[in-house]
Amino acid sequence: MSLTRTRDHTSSRTRTRRGVAAAATLLMAAALGAAGAGSSNAETAKSPKTAKSAAAPQSRQIASSVLGTDYKLTLTALRSTDDQYAASVRLQVFQQRDGAWKESDRVTVGDVDGWFWYPLTGKGAVCAFSTASTEPAPLSVSLLVTPSIGCSDPVRYVVKQGKVFAG
Repeated sequence: MSLTRTRDHTSSRTRTRRGVAAAATLLMAAALGAAGAGSSNAETAKSPKTAKSAAAPQSRQIASSVLGTDYKLTLTALRSTDDQYAASVRLQVFQQRDGAWKESDRVTVGDVDGWFWYPLTGKGAVCAFSTASTEPAPLSVSLLVTPSIGCSDPVRYVVKQGKVFAG
């Protein structure tokens, strides 16, 4: 009989210790979380630039081409702010003005958030990005959908006088 009581007493003591340890852990986590939240809010309040850059979507240039001295074309992947796996692709056209490249037009390739971030920013993301130094400049873009699906059908554009048109 005493063995049973000792076991119950021991397991009761163990449960009490575990409960105290769990409560202490929760209190520490709450205290550290509050301290961390306070410091991040203080940093944001000190630096409005930090708050703006945190809200800006992550971007990565995935392709670029310069057509003589007339145009510079870039493809940029923009990570979705709603879905960490989704992305959009922006095609920008730049023209030389006063010795610097100035944006003259931009379009979204495909649907907004219609691409996957990781394939777009990984190896082999650009299946085709072809153009020619003519006026109007034809442009064809094909991007990796996923490694298992493969490349998208080519999307064709024409750049005419610095503006992008469906081709």
